[in-house]
Amino acid sequence: MLYCSALQTLDGKDVSTTAKELLRGLISPVLYDGDIRVIYFHGWCGFGVTPVLHSIQKILSTERILEFFHHRLIYIDCSDWKNRRLLQRKIAAELKFNHTVMDVFDKQDVDDDFSRVDQASRSPIKSISVMIDKTLRESSFLIIFLNGSDDELVDLTSFGVPFLSTIADNMMIWSFKRRLLTMQGGRYSQYKAKLRYTHIFLENSQPINTITTSEFRNLLLEEAATIVARHPCIQDIDLTTVINCCLFEMFLYYSFHRTTDFSWVDHASNFWICDGIIKGDHRKEIGSTLHPEIRWECDASLLDGVCHNIMLNDPEAPFVVIDGETDYDKKPSRWVSLTSKNLKVHNQDMIIVMEKATSLFVAFERIIDNTSPAGLPDGLFKHWSNLSVVLLSHCAFNFALPPFLHCCGLRFLGLDHCTNDLTMEGEGYHCTDWIFLYNLWVLDIRYTDWDEVLTEGKIELMVDLKELNIEGLKCWMYIGHLQTRLSHLERLRIIKPTLQQQATILDNTSSKTLLDKTKLEILDLSGNSDMKELPINLSNVSRLQVLVLDGCDGIEKINEIPYSLISFSLDGYGPASRWTSTTELPPKSSHPSDQNKKDVKTSKISLRGCTQLSNLFLRGLSNLTELDLSGCALKVLDFKSMVVGIPMLKRLYLQGCEHLRAIKWGSTHRLEFNKLEFMCIDTRPGTWAQPPPAQRHESSSRTLLLHAVLADVRLVRSLSAIMIWKHANFDIQHGPYSAANNGEVVQREATTSNEVMESIGVQRRQHCLASQYTDVLTEMGDTLTTPPMETFPEPPAGRSDRHVEITGGGHILEAELLNGGVGNYYRLDQVIQKCVESLHVHDASISLSIMTGEWWSTPLRWCHVERCPNMEDSLFHQDARGFSLLEVVWVSELLMARCLWSKGHVTWSRNNMLLFQSLRHLRLRSCPRLQYALPLRSRAHNALGNLETIHVVRCGDLRHVFVLSEDDDKDDIASKGMEFPALTTIHLHDLPMLRGICDVKMFAPRLRSVRSRGCFNLRRLPAPVKKAQGVRWPRPTVEVEKDVWDALEWDGADAGHHPTYYEPPVHSRHYRQRGLLRGTVLRYIHYMLFR
Repeated sequence: MLYCSALQTLDGKDVSTTAKELLRGLISPVLYDGDIRVIYFHGWCGFGVTPVLHSIQKILSTERILEFFHHRLIYIDCSDWKNRRLLQRKIAAELKFNHTVMDVFDKQDVDDDFSRVDQASRSPIKSISVMIDKTLRESSFLIIFLNGSDDELVDLTSFGVPFLSTIADNMMIWSFKRRLLTMQGGRYSQYKAKLRYTHIFLENSQPINTITTSEFRNLLLEEAATIVARHPCIQDIDLTTVINCCLFEMFLYYSFHRTTDFSWVDHASNFWICDGIIKGDHRKEIGSTLHPEIRWECDASLLDGVCHNIMLNDPEAPFVVIDGETDYDKKPSRWVSLTSKNLKVHNQDMIIVMEKATSLFVAFERIIDNTSPAGLPDGLFKHWSNLSVVLLSHCAFNFALPPFLHCCGLRFLGLDHCTNDLTMEGEGYHCTDWIFLYNLWVLDIRYTDWDEVLTEGKIELMVDLKELNIEGLKCWMYIGHLQTRLSHLERLRIIKPTLQQQATILDNTSSKTLLDKTKLEILDLSGNSDMKELPINLSNVSRLQVLVLDGCDGIEKINEIPYSLISFSLDGYGPASRWTSTTELPPKSSHPSDQNKKDVKTSKISLRGCTQLSNLFLRGLSNLTELDLSGCALKVLDFKSMVVGIPMLKRLYLQGCEHLRAIKWGSTHRLEFNKLEFMCIDTRPGTWAQPPPAQRHESSSRTLLLHAVLADVRLVRSLSAIMIWKHANFDIQHGPYSAANNGEVVQREATTSNEVMESIGVQRRQHCLASQYTDVLTEMGDTLTTPPMETFPEPPAGRSDRHVEITGGGHILEAELLNGGVGNYYRLDQVIQKCVESLHVHDASISLSIMTGEWWSTPLRWCHVERCPNMEDSLFHQDARGFSLLEVVWVSELLMARCLWSKGHVTWSRNNMLLFQSLRHLRLRSCPRLQYALPLRSRAHNALGNLETIHVVRCGDLRHVFVLSEDDDKDDIASKGMEFPALTTIHLHDLPMLRGICDVKMFAPRLRSVRSRGCFNLRRLPAPVKKAQGVRWPRPTVEVEKDVWDALEWDGADAGHHPTYYEPPVHSRHYRQRGLLRGTVLRYIHYMLFR
């Protein structure tokens, strides 16, 4: 292991010269040793890194530098770090891999979503690594890497990039760089131990707090250009606007990081717009785009030094911070901050500083004892009516005559912990009208008991108000004043009242407050613990995107939410300490701890139909019994971080959640979901609009009932856990057009054969052999009450309470049936093995056997497979074992299958001795290539000993239903025969190649009925006696053609196999035409012409 052993500095004063100096060093053996391959660049204390590395890329892309002429340039910007796979994806994009290769990333990400792999844990894809290695192995390359992770990722061999050894002519220039505006001290000493594989540490010789203001502005201009380059939607923006946004936010950090607990930086986008930095019709969209991009991460000493340098030496400095300690240049400034309660500023100096001011921040120190807040400096607002932003924190003024009365251009007014000082005359005493309210866009009042500004008369003056925030004290007493007023309001927060009302908060008057707020986007009512219900007209607020109800303990039911909602939060432990001016939910770091437990009354939450809802946070809801998220746009429902602390949950609805890919149950799921009784999932689009299904479940039973209709079968990976550890009853259906009754949970009866025939129509029948008795299907036998031969009766056993239905197809379904369990989840095949009691597979385009592996412990009892034309070879894979509980096998229209289970060799074990011991009913229909159904294994204990009925219809190649397996001694078995002690009914129709039920002697002592039509090669029937016993009464009845009966072969009465052991046969009155081959086209034409 190597450690960074060299520190070198660069003398460049700007981005361009620094980039060129760094490039000269790469090709100069004088400056750098020839063995140097990995270089870390730190810029000016972390600032300016991105512009310099981007400039190097631009130079090498446009200029012909001989030393790098044959190098492949790979520029990787992972400053917005997510995971290692995204890094590999950016490498692949730089290498210009085609869209087919790039699609592999998307497919793997989707599969990882279904596998519940966290974003941070997603690793490189091996097949892509091989392609990258093949591409770069024989070439020279230079990597420029902005690393947003916390790890030194110089060794990229796992990503496919060849190792950067001294032998190869390859190099890397990189830096730790997150998507932040960074100024960090410490320099080389802090990074040395962390850089294990880096050969040299480069930084500019001058720290950021010592460069000139013009040099800093040039660097900031380049940083602004990189921000704009990342967002095509703001390509036309003036870079000066972005620079001013950066400077304003730095000014906020500098002003407030030591002064107040509240982070006013969260209001940055509002300040940019209200101050006029961002203008135009799209100012809100531009502000939302820049807000997450412009974030400063600075060491306090560097921040102070840079800002102090700007205030003293920059003639165009846009801001000044006056704290009574730091020197500043007494010149007009656009943004002014006063941060000391003992501030003594000469009136003339204030006139000069405030001459062009558009934003004023007065943030005095927080009062700890009972002393009164400091008053505002005299004459602060007297001559400056052009202020657009005013923020006062821990100040005192006369509420009746506020000093900013005459500020007619005011857009933003913020008051934090301000008090009323009646001794102050007020600078606006001569004003008769509060004109500062006319153009106000944002009013933010926190813990300031200023009733005057929120009276009905004053609110009527705020005709352009877009955002109203009221925090603390008696905030809810003002809600009634908003009715029919503030029609342009977009954001409303009435939160954390310190004085709760005794009566119901929302009376009939206040509940109509939001009736006309058609433009409202954000509604935050956090901390109103006495609120009993939401405004009754909330569903009419058609543009609402964010609803926050943290700490609203008294609301019992939440429903009728606007469909436009994007984010919803209800934290039972209380409101968050911080919020932002954007549409994001409060950061989780600002939520209270889970130690403050409360009795939250909310029992039902319905967000049904909120088709854009993608952000959800629910916590500490001890009485929540029903949660309806139907139609929501959630990709992952996480019970570890998204929905936490709901121990009483009984019903969960997820209908129409077409984007849902995973449910993460959490580590405490066994206790968390102990009460869960009913869960309904339907991932088909639009099904949320259907009424929620009725819960067909006994209230006294605690068994979970799971109903799921899955458009993507991979969601079974999430459901498997709860199916197993909750021992749930379930009905899971997969496919684009499932047999579900519009998602309703009903007790369905299995489809009858006549209904099947009517529904499948001619198109389905064309795959089957033509019947030779289509004119007499209902006239078989001597009475009209005898069922027609084509009737395919259902077995007595039907679908169970643990049922799976599969339709559709594709490689995803086949993979889920083949791959088995991975990690902490099971795929579909293992769910079928371990949980399913009844299985129905129909209209599926899968080609492989649906059952593989060990099945000896499976609870499967009922298996119905139909219309799977691509299924090859066998239904049960040759390696499958067990099926000891399987009672019904019902197979129809498998056009390619040659058997249900192969007769190959079996490795015998105790589990294999129980093969098909419970099988009672065998149904086979329209499988034209089927040669046999199941192998007989003489060693298996009681194999087929419970088989009662055999129905086989239209299987043209079938020779025997049962054949001996390859590892049995056929001669020995042939002499002894096989006994079927429970067999009562044999129904055979249209089987032209059939020779017999079994390829050895067959004894069926309980046989009652044999019906055969169109089986012209039939030569043997079972002996209806036990081995070596005589005739029994009553004898079995037989329906068969006369010529077939006459052609049967018998072993004789001594062998228990003789025609007299049966009742005299009933022959059909209709016979096939002579002289034509059975089942040919000519026979069909002849019949149609001469019938």
